[in-house]
Amino acid sequence: MSAATAPTTTASPGPAPVARRRRPDAGTVLLGIWGVLGFLFLFFPVLVIVAYSFNEGRLLQSYRGFGLGAYEDALTNSAITSGVQVSIYVGIFSALVAAVLGSLAGVAVARRAGARWIGWLTALLGLVMVTPEIVNAVSLLPWFVTLGTDWGFTPLNSGIVRLIVAHSLFSCAVVTFIVRARMAGLSESLEEAAADLGAPPLRRFLDITFPLMRPAVISGALLSFTLSLDNTVLSSFVSTADATPFPVYVFASVRSSLRPAIAAMSTLMLLLTLVALALVAVVLITSRKRTGEGMSLASTLAGG
Repeated sequence: MSAATAPTTTASPGPAPVARRRRPDAGTVLLGIWGVLGFLFLFFPVLVIVAYSFNEGRLLQSYRGFGLGAYEDALTNSAITSGVQVSIYVGIFSALVAAVLGSLAGVAVARRAGARWIGWLTALLGLVMVTPEIVNAVSLLPWFVTLGTDWGFTPLNSGIVRLIVAHSLFSCAVVTFIVRARMAGLSESLEEAAADLGAPPLRRFLDITFPLMRPAVISGALLSFTLSLDNTVLSSFVSTADATPFPVYVFASVRSSLRPAIAAMSTLMLLLTLVALALVAVVLITSRKRTGEGMSLASTLAGG
């Protein structure tokens, strides 16, 4: 006779406990308030310029009502539009020069990290980034004059060429560190495998190395473009009368009186800079999704 089995009962799970939210302590609240005040302190002047770009008055400091007349004046003023064209033209070409030279230097620094000369090259590039612009400007001006006038190298007598060379010096260092940070985290196994299969160096670079470093190159070029747009110190020293960028025009206008048209064009230039920075963010985010590697703008500039 089989023994009777007692029915087993399972207790139904109760409702999940509700997690209580921790109240932020006083230190966290104060840090948040301090952060908001810091951002307001940094960006409030920019917001003031944007607001005064819709001023209908004759002078920037006297607000005479809301309107779009300043934007119409800015777009029809030949001096302002000429300065903007010079700034954009110089920014594009200095970004291209910096992207080419900085990319090659970044690959060399990343792939030859153990070489003795890499330390000297890295130190020189860092020195370029930390040297005050006024020092670079004072040293570049007589160099351009000597090469262009005394030695007969006439291209350096052009203000556009001078601006491109001057802006590319700093941008090359920026692109170098960005590309180095990208290449330092990539293995050389794919390049070595392609070399074992008989691929020449140029083919290995175009098919393997460059696609891997492309996000860093694009980001560095766009950053170089934005850095060139607002460069005032270097531009004021090396520019000529026939090639005056927009920051130099604004700096010269401060001595007399600022008009709302300058604020309007500054707002448009700010939008152009934000678009370039947004493209940098899109490139980095897309690269992170494709490769699964974290690459932020802060880490690339820090070289990590």
